[in-house]
Amino acid sequence: MFVFNFKINGSKVFKTIFLSMIIILLIILGIVIFKILSGAKNNSNSYQNNVNTISTTNYTNVLKAVHDNIDNYIGTKIKFTGYVYRVLDLKDTQFVLARDMIISSNYQTVIVGFLCEYEKAKDFQDNTWVEITGEITKGNYHGDMPIVKIISINKVDKPNDEYVYPPDENYIPTNGIV
Repeated sequence: MFVFNFKINGSKVFKTIFLSMIIILLIILGIVIFKILSGAKNNSNSYQNNVNTISTTNYTNVLKAVHDNIDNYIGTKIKFTGYVYRVLDLKDTQFVLARDMIISSNYQTVIVGFLCEYEKAKDFQDNTWVEITGEITKGNYHGDMPIVKIISINKVDKPNDEYVYPPDENYIPTNGIV
């Protein structure tokens, strides 16, 4: 039979346990940092893959934000409802998915909306209410402009809440609008 006799040195045991704990904490910290960084990459892609629904309450806020910062929204998918509106200089594949924005207390309105592109745009007559899902891209229409490339489009009934309101209380219409 063998008998081991060894002397326990308190400071060596403490140093060993302390060093082991530091190594374990560093490994855990490394794993957490890796997951955070890889999660941030995945979240940015999954955010872009999600479809953001635009309602009447946030319609003009979103419209203004996208127009002011086009580059921040490229690739963002959105879903919203409006009516088909065309002006003379649009291409055959383009229309504005519009809403009427109330600008005064006596219900004066202006047309606001996103310029959309769709190969079969001719199939939809003016004033037809549709719901679209599309992806924001950057295009040119009298300067840089967000353009929604339509992924899916469906005819819908005119909603009860067809009007939208200015983005905030600081909204100032231009001379051409009023």
